Amino acid sequence: MDFQLSDDQRALRSGMRDLLGAVFDRDRLRAAVEREGALDRSLWRELGAAGFFALRLPEAAGGVGLGLPEAVLLFEEAGRALLPGPLVATHLAAGLVKGAAEGEAVVTAVAGELPVAHLAEADAVLVGTDALAREPLVGEALRAFVAAARPVRSMDPLTPLHRARADAGRAPAATERALAHAGRFRFEAALLTAAEQLGSAARTTEAAVQHAGERKQFGSRIGSFQAVKHLCADMLARTEPARAAVYAAAVTGDPVEIAAAKLLADEAAVRNARDCLQIHGGMGFTWEADVHLHLKRAWLRAASWLTGAGAEELLAAGLGTAGRLPRSSAAYGRPVREAGGGG
Repeated sequence: MDFQLSDDQRALRSGMRDLLGAVFDRDRLRAAVEREGALDRSLWRELGAAGFFALRLPEAAGGVGLGLPEAVLLFEEAGRALLPGPLVATHLAAGLVKGAAEGEAVVTAVAGELPVAHLAEADAVLVGTDALAREPLVGEALRAFVAAARPVRSMDPLTPLHRARADAGRAPAATERALAHAGRFRFEAALLTAAEQLGSAARTTEAAVQHAGERKQFGSRIGSFQAVKHLCADMLARTEPARAAVYAAAVTGDPVEIAAAKLLADEAAVRNARDCLQIHGGMGFTWEADVHLHLKRAWLRAASWLTGAGAEELLAAGLGTAGRLPRSSAAYGRPVREAGGGG
């Protein structure tokens, strides 16, 4: 069995990297920081036109007709580029919320008690860990939800946050159409978030190696120092197992494997960003450097959808005396503590 990426998958990933390099380069990243994370609707529509949100919709429904493994590749590239916005929620809402697939609508999500990302700009809100089994909040219900929320300070300058009242996010009852999506939402959201973390981990590894090869101290490039070599090697040693776990979980869709992938990707993204900052030295702490943006986003994603504690519970249930979780979509119905929401 061949687990290497196919030529089509490599082309898809390369095409998305080229697109993001053209529409969201460093100047646009910094412009987004200056806007305090306010979304660029034209960029959102460009992503929609490229099939980012409609990737997994059937071709008959106007989508691309690809699967979760291909979606993971696109979200990995989004993580590399630090692309802002509720990408995961809008992608999962394609076909459920009008305009989401085309990038005409911005969809965010709330689950648990964590703050809601990009709420003020959202055209719809998915509510609950089984959000795709319920009708989204739109219209008057959305306006009431936004009015009841209050802005809170975000550690990530690219992700504005609001905190909603515990009883404010009661979505309408599930419909027969929406019930077809029941249960898979939080796990697919966790996997796509893990893919973003993977992309960030890979990017900070590359940035650290590049800086170590250029920066000189005591007449030598700092990359020649053993301590710096070890840091860079550790970053790669975290990134590649996370990549294998994320890609494997995308193929199987198994909740236990998704939990393992999220744990590994969160660790790789956070620790790699910290090591990258250390390799950059005093410059890494400056506002002008991009390293801190990767670290702050990695912290925020690590608390989204499936936290470390929630993932560990799933793994313990799958490996411990309680018996293994069902290896099918039936496992999606199992409650997981500390699963939060995010973009």
